Amino acid sequence: MSGKSKKSGSNVEPLRPTRPCPECGRPSVREHYPFCSERCRNIDLNRWLSGSYAIPVADDESKADDGDDR
Repeated sequence: MSGKSKKSGSNVEPLRPTRPCPECGRPSVREHYPFCSERCRNIDLNRWLSGSYAIPVADDESKADDGDDR
């Protein structure tokens, strides 16, 4: 080993390509992926917790009626 210490962190290839933050559009960073900052991450979390985001459900009435006939 030589006495020179080389920082290899700057030469490391990213694990995944940067993509735009889903909240503001700025490039994402590794610490908060896929967001650009803690603020955007918290905004998204708040939307999930408050019910602003919802997974759509298709109601099929014919299946609901079949279970009631006893």
